[in-house]
Amino acid sequence: MPVIRRLPENLVNRIAAGEVVERPASALKELVENAIDAGSRSILVRLTAGGVDGIEVIDDGCGMTPDEIALALERHATSKLPDEAIEQVVTLGFRGEALPSIASVARLTLESRPRGSGEGWRRMVDHGEVVAEGPAALPPGTRITVDSLFGKVPARRKFLRSARSEYAACLDVVRRLAMARPEVGFTLEHDGRRVLAVQPDEALAARVARIVARELAEDGVAIDLERGPVRLTGVAGLPTFNRGVADHQFLFVNGRPVKDRLLVGAVRGAYADMLARDRHAVLALFLDVPADEVDVNVHPAKTEVRFRDPAFIRGFLVSGLRHALEGAGQKSAQAPAGSAMGMWQTEPIARAPEAAPALSSLFAREYGSAGVREAGQAWRGYEQAIMAPPQGRAELAEERVEPASSHPLGVARGQVARTYIVAEAEDGLVIVDQHAAHERLVLERLKAAGAQDAVTAAQALLIPEVVELDEPDCDRVEAAAPHLARFGLALERFGPTALLVRTVPAALGKGDVQALVRDVADDLAQNGDALLLGERLDHVLATMACHGSVRAGRALSVAEMNALLREMEVTPRSGQCNHGRPTWVKLAHGDIEKLFGRR
Repeated sequence: MPVIRRLPENLVNRIAAGEVVERPASALKELVENAIDAGSRSILVRLTAGGVDGIEVIDDGCGMTPDEIALALERHATSKLPDEAIEQVVTLGFRGEALPSIASVARLTLESRPRGSGEGWRRMVDHGEVVAEGPAALPPGTRITVDSLFGKVPARRKFLRSARSEYAACLDVVRRLAMARPEVGFTLEHDGRRVLAVQPDEALAARVARIVARELAEDGVAIDLERGPVRLTGVAGLPTFNRGVADHQFLFVNGRPVKDRLLVGAVRGAYADMLARDRHAVLALFLDVPADEVDVNVHPAKTEVRFRDPAFIRGFLVSGLRHALEGAGQKSAQAPAGSAMGMWQTEPIARAPEAAPALSSLFAREYGSAGVREAGQAWRGYEQAIMAPPQGRAELAEERVEPASSHPLGVARGQVARTYIVAEAEDGLVIVDQHAAHERLVLERLKAAGAQDAVTAAQALLIPEVVELDEPDCDRVEAAAPHLARFGLALERFGPTALLVRTVPAALGKGDVQALVRDVADDLAQNGDALLLGERLDHVLATMACHGSVRAGRALSVAEMNALLREMEVTPRSGQCNHGRPTWVKLAHGDIEKLFGRR
């Protein structure tokens, strides 16, 4: 029989390190969070070979005494839980596992000097064994150096990625923590090169724009909403300012960077009818909730959270995002593409038609009587060659031309290719995609008129359909049945592992009922709410708006074009169509002058 034995302390630390220290970025995250919790105002991070060969974190926090240094390197020793109320934790770290876990799989040097003390102390631990200890010279604060990560654990080290990949992960960690704490200054150096530097006490919107994307300063909207004790702040990019991947979505709960499926689903729902399915919003959202309403002790990495009322949190995020985006009006991230501007600038200039050969005599001959007659004949020949005959006669204008300065999107001046409306605004030339713009207007009109109720009308099935699922899926769908019925999906339990579907939403009546119910069950399992059905109905509304809009290729009168522009100016989110494309672009007067070399 195998003998049960107590594992040695160093092996226990290595096992625990497997949950806390997966790669250099994991160790860096724990060290920077400790620096923030120490009350630092400035944090310097130095990386070597993406953190694989070396990590150094220097802060100006409260520092530690020699006894505290020794205690901090023991498991489950922390200063961040003064009592046993773990549900009231407000610091980033609280488990007391990070430093001993890192020290068990690397060579860690910890130097610290408390504020007000005359000297510091240094302690070195090499893969779980203390190898050196003594005084250290450093300013008040703490300096931690990590070398030879997984040096004695080759099975873990060989699974590390390239230095470039590990550096990208470390950079992402520092960027997230820098956004989470705008009151702290951060500096990141990689192989001697300064990569990131932000000053303390920076405005939240300015720091987010500096770290995420500078375009957010112009192409984003600020968010600051409260509902009871819950507050949502941050910056959300306009739908037309999007990316092909979701790596520019930063979510924070009580100042802690998180990767939560509920929050990601809420963002997707808020942008549901404003983005194509393969595009993703750019944003940074900061959610503040009471400490007892969220559980941060879900995983040792502390990147997952659980909310006491997830439905309220999701609804608050969706409504807050939509409210902020509606406030942007017809604003759109619609700067002209550089390639398009380049084509305008390099367009070859057509040469004027060659003058008639006799025209040269107009300037070459002397002005005698015969010369004048010949020159007159040459001019008349040249005039007939280049001057087109009149195509119509001038008529009085029926209406006075409206000044362009009276409307934000200007006044229509014409139509190009029966697809694009050209309008003159006070500050430039506006070009509108008539189909994309009308598509958004029709969708908002449908929503405002209560079309959602018409779309969710139930269509009874001639023969109720039986859908077989796993028992846990059936339990979840059955519990959500009253909510699903409001969307027109009526079902009931039909045995332990089956559901009986009696009605489906009328707009989805021709779809696959089996696939619909399975997708709803998967969505309930993943998000805890029936989000997918609502998104499908939103997609139906968008499709109806698309087919009911002014098509490209239709000629519009000036009155129709101006009516479209005026409605765009008062319709929320009219700067982008239902698929996330811009509905209008503007060439400022300065851009036009550059095209003609006037500036």
